[in-house]
Amino acid sequence: MIVLWLAIVIIFIIVATAKLKWHPFLVLILSAFLVALFYQVPIATVPKTIAEGFGNILGYIGLVIVFGTIIGLILEKTGAAIVMAETVIKLLGERFPTLTMSIVGAVVSIPVFCDSGFVILNSLKESLANRLKVSNVAMSVALATGLYSTHTFVPPTPGPISAAGNLGLETNLGLVIGMGLLVSVVAVTAGWLWSQRFLTAIPEADNPFMSTDKAAVMQAREQYGELPSATMAFLPIIVPIILICLASIVAFPSKPLGSGLLAQLLGFVGHPLSALLIGLFLSFLLIKGNNKSQLISDSIAEGLTVAAPILLITGAGGAFGAMLKATSVGTYLGETLSSLGLGILMPFIVSAALKTAQGSTTVALVTTSALVAPMLGQIGMDSDMGRVLCVMAIGAGAMTVSHANDSYFWVVSQFSRVSVPQAYKAHTVATGIQGVVSMVFIWLLSIILL
Repeated sequence: MIVLWLAIVIIFIIVATAKLKWHPFLVLILSAFLVALFYQVPIATVPKTIAEGFGNILGYIGLVIVFGTIIGLILEKTGAAIVMAETVIKLLGERFPTLTMSIVGAVVSIPVFCDSGFVILNSLKESLANRLKVSNVAMSVALATGLYSTHTFVPPTPGPISAAGNLGLETNLGLVIGMGLLVSVVAVTAGWLWSQRFLTAIPEADNPFMSTDKAAVMQAREQYGELPSATMAFLPIIVPIILICLASIVAFPSKPLGSGLLAQLLGFVGHPLSALLIGLFLSFLLIKGNNKSQLISDSIAEGLTVAAPILLITGAGGAFGAMLKATSVGTYLGETLSSLGLGILMPFIVSAALKTAQGSTTVALVTTSALVAPMLGQIGMDSDMGRVLCVMAIGAGAMTVSHANDSYFWVVSQFSRVSVPQAYKAHTVATGIQGVVSMVFIWLLSIILL
């Protein structure tokens, strides 16, 4: 019954959003209450769990979405996004725009959460899609899967670094990073190949986030004069990424920069919230005109309007995930699957079940690694390389799959202007393919290296 109730809730989400066209915000909140009803969560704790789940996810990603949205609007209105697109095209060429987007995403997501990375890079993605006449759906899948790959496999992202620590690899992070980069190449390639299926697809939902026609570019030229330089255009994006990278280095267990004032300062300015706030102020430098203060105020107001529905849907996804975590479904699936004796496939299946059930990649990585750690000897993975491959297998499972209970699903779908059914076809299937293909590659590596 534990599995049956979960299946019914997931089917309800799919039918309500895809067939009945209910708003995802309402569907996710109702689903949280259904979970509470089916799994008999104490009635007194239900409102608090939903409220905390809603607030906790927005506490992490909420302001990041707001700042990123405003930055994106400014980059678009000043023509800076067009400059970025043209610069990237010059560097990487025009033959494979989706591959370009995948590579950019994979690089950015090594230090940056994929949610934040998608928000930061959305303007660049939109401009590239318009400049090269490529479907925004294909470019969104390429970016989302590129970000997702390194997010699940490569420290210092919290998920893989926590899994490595749980499996006793805190002094062997270099090996984890190297293997993570190797597996990420396979995952990026799988996601990019899937994105090619959508080269002519048209987004099925309306979203006012970007206007990418030529008239918008002409308007920017008329309002602000000449377009900004490539350096100024990239500054609001590059500086936050560099700061987040430095903060990640500071947080390494070996403390390469010590723990003094410099390390504390870098840790502060490199937090995604601080870094994007700095990026926001840098984006203000792009705005020119006689009434600059009013233009900045108007951009902030427009950004808040655009970000509001994205915030609500993302928060509702967090509420749904929190309610699932309050039930026994995750524990049941983990313990049941861990007892089947499947070797390196066992951590993958456990992690995939947890990811699919509760939505968080990081939770799946951390929970599965803690569950599997005492069983490494039983599944033949108690050597250093075995532990590293186990981290990779858990990461592959934690990719499988991103759907309605994952905040990343809603960030990608809302910013990409795709409908829920289209998001399932494009994004959810892509993450499933990435996870399975990566696991097959990890299994082949285990045959060679163990």
